[in-house]
Amino acid sequence: MLVYVQDQEGQPLMPTRRCGAVRRWLKGGRAVVVRREPFTIRLVGRVGGYVQPLQAGVDLGTAHVGVAVISEREEVFAGEFHLRTDLSRLLTERRQFRRSRRSRQCRHRAPRFRNRRRSDELTPSVRARVDETRRVVRLVASILPVAHWTFEVGNFDPHRLVNPAVAGVGYQQGAQYGFENVRQYVLWRDRHTCQACHGQSGDPRLTVHHLRQRREQGSNRPPNLITLCWTCHRRHYQGPPLSLPQPPESVRDATQFNVVKTYTLRAVAHLPHALTFGYITRSWCRALGLEKSHRNDAFVIAGGQAQPRAANVYGGTFFRRQNRKLYKGSRSHLRNTIPQAHGFRRGDRVRLADGREGFIHGLRSSGYFDVRRLDGAVLSHSAGHKTLRRVEGARTLRIERITTAKGGMAASSTC
Repeated sequence: MLVYVQDQEGQPLMPTRRCGAVRRWLKGGRAVVVRREPFTIRLVGRVGGYVQPLQAGVDLGTAHVGVAVISEREEVFAGEFHLRTDLSRLLTERRQFRRSRRSRQCRHRAPRFRNRRRSDELTPSVRARVDETRRVVRLVASILPVAHWTFEVGNFDPHRLVNPAVAGVGYQQGAQYGFENVRQYVLWRDRHTCQACHGQSGDPRLTVHHLRQRREQGSNRPPNLITLCWTCHRRHYQGPPLSLPQPPESVRDATQFNVVKTYTLRAVAHLPHALTFGYITRSWCRALGLEKSHRNDAFVIAGGQAQPRAANVYGGTFFRRQNRKLYKGSRSHLRNTIPQAHGFRRGDRVRLADGREGFIHGLRSSGYFDVRRLDGAVLSHSAGHKTLRRVEGARTLRIERITTAKGGMAASSTC
């Protein structure tokens, strides 16, 4: 196992496999633990040290970010991080609750926070992806002396993804050219006729229905809209869903990737870096016989070829900072809403009596907790608080170490 090392000023040095020496440094007060996973120590009384030129590769994405760092002899770090994808759903739920609350109030309540507009004008879901990608880069830069970075980027044209035949004037005069809004175009396209009953219900009232809802990454584009009468629209939600056309594939990921790529490259402009593209990565993966994965892509992006792969891969997942609810039952998406119990909080990293480590997923006031790994594997549905040892407090970025040699999750340990 590699132990990542920093000097007294927090500058990264080369990692070490001398676990016995690391134990002596920690016991003798010559080093302190900085991070549990990846296990990082900081030397006391030492500034600077020998470093090697390391190459880092980053596979950017809207849901996953792959990172690999290689030296001339081996791969010294490999990780795959899962970004948050629940922001849109949570914001939609909050907006619904806020509108319902305001409809019951007789007076206007001023906003408590002036957080409605930001200087970058990014949506909250995209801003979270940008911030989390930056955090992954900062994490790797804090534990390893990376001399050069390589980022895989791509340029997507969402307009051509929807309509590959568009060209020239088609960008300015699309299908909706000449219509007041999208709704008027959809009604004209469907000939002002319900597409479910084709006018058999006799209901003259028409509405525009979303085939894929917003929380399901739906959009207001015409391919995602269909004309229904009020009778069929109500029957679709109150009874068995009607047989409607399949919704189109969402291009949200392609659009968000363009934004994430742009703002990430702005944030790393001070780092020595280069860019590569997906078709280059794909060809090198095929030449090396590597299967498609974010970790393998990052290894190739970094310039890896014949270097031995890292025995441990770090998997990280981002979580929301505030994970408690004030109400129980149907008003909460969590069955158990207590903020803490017996000194433990949801998200704490704990060690079970058998040495395995996981995260507290659910709390009970009786003192028996649900402990799971990041991939959802259940370690114990009812672990007593007296048999648990808290290793690390809850964090927004939770990281576990995966032992590739055994093909399973490894119990975290110092060395």
